[in-house]
Amino acid sequence: MAAKAIRFGTDGWRGRIAEDYTFSAVRRCSHGFAEYLKRTRGQDAPLVVGYDKRFGSEHFAAAAAEVMAGHGFGVLLTEGPTPTPTISYTVVHEKAAGAINITASHNPSTDNGFKVRDEHGGAIAPDGLREIEAAIPDDDEQIPRVALDAALESGRIRLIDPAPAYIEQIERLIDLEPIRRAGLTLLFDPMWGNGAGWFPRLLEGGSTQVIEIHNVRNPIFPEMGRPEPIPPNIDAGLELARQEGADAVIFTDGDADRVGLGDEQGRFVDQLRVYGLLAYYFLEVRGERGPIVKTLSTTSMLEKLGELYDVPVYQTGVGFKYVAPKMLEVDALIGGEESGGYAFRGHVPERDGILAGLYLLDMMVRLERKPAELLELLFEKVGPHYYDRIDTPLDPEQRRLYKERIEQARPERLAGLKVLDALKVDGYKFLLEDGGWLLVRFSGTEPIVRVYCETTDEARVQPLLEEGLELLGLR
Repeated sequence: MAAKAIRFGTDGWRGRIAEDYTFSAVRRCSHGFAEYLKRTRGQDAPLVVGYDKRFGSEHFAAAAAEVMAGHGFGVLLTEGPTPTPTISYTVVHEKAAGAINITASHNPSTDNGFKVRDEHGGAIAPDGLREIEAAIPDDDEQIPRVALDAALESGRIRLIDPAPAYIEQIERLIDLEPIRRAGLTLLFDPMWGNGAGWFPRLLEGGSTQVIEIHNVRNPIFPEMGRPEPIPPNIDAGLELARQEGADAVIFTDGDADRVGLGDEQGRFVDQLRVYGLLAYYFLEVRGERGPIVKTLSTTSMLEKLGELYDVPVYQTGVGFKYVAPKMLEVDALIGGEESGGYAFRGHVPERDGILAGLYLLDMMVRLERKPAELLELLFEKVGPHYYDRIDTPLDPEQRRLYKERIEQARPERLAGLKVLDALKVDGYKFLLEDGGWLLVRFSGTEPIVRVYCETTDEARVQPLLEEGLELLGLR
């Protein structure tokens, strides 16, 4: 039987463990990446390989490392589960050619994944991903590889601890001492993932107390459907935060590249508002200037902040394979997306949930305000904004039918608002007269369709989402 074709989505390739995601598939992906690097970068620089805490990830990472060693690359294999941003920074610190990261990020426990990163530690642009796909063979029979033990003995594969260099980088970007001395009570939920231990380690030694939960390896992710920092997965953490009287709640997803925020009342602060807060923090609190890069599915508050502070705002397709190249092109101050992933100038063009969480805490300390009070400041600048989304599973065989329906949609009004324009860039986005929008987008990593909206009137959120589902024929 012919092997199933492997296609990279918005952030690498993901599949169901033992069905699609097998050792053979990982070796095939690694071979494709090796061939791509040999053509574009040569083999003089090493390659970083890291992994998360999902079922079998360390073994899949070893399989990838064996193939890269077989192709003649020196491999730096992390000695334990490592956050995605730490892996990305290690690429830069070690002057590596790129990285392979074995992780399915926020996907359900049944999945695992294969991410690739370039020499900047960022996502590879779509044309590069197509080259990698084209080099993936149909089977693994002729793929060269060196057994792990032999490669370790010869030095072709070397185990590394990437934490010290990453911590030094964090401390160059932000002064942690005021946060340590602030006397905050922080609840941190790494969602059973790679972020575990990082906030206690970074903030120890002062009066700030970090209460950490879900911080051991448990690849079935109890108390949540998946390690994604949005409701209802965060409900257990928010409830405990209310009981403990926490000043803030920080969540990181399974590979710690995304961040979630809960306020002092144990209420979720959605990821569009978090992006608005982070942009306000850099522009107003730190007084920095530079372009903002956003995906089409994130907040229009950024355009308003761009006008107020006279900085350009660039919009891309969904995924850091679009955001990272644009950040490098324009030397962006910040880049981000609706999923809760944000990247920052002076670091790597990769989402960093740990650094983003620390920046939010720094904002609280500098302004002496808690998260709900910070939102009040933001809304004084740009007005209130409300957001939500609905994810609906799709039968892959029905995907084309639903795409045809939304392609033919020509609504003049949505939830009583006039539709000013429609954009068809990586989805179907309808721009509304209040400055808000409705977006329908088919996921590039999962068999689901997402309907998102942002509006200035909270009462319109659910009607907008329902009308989006109607456009698809799902209502």
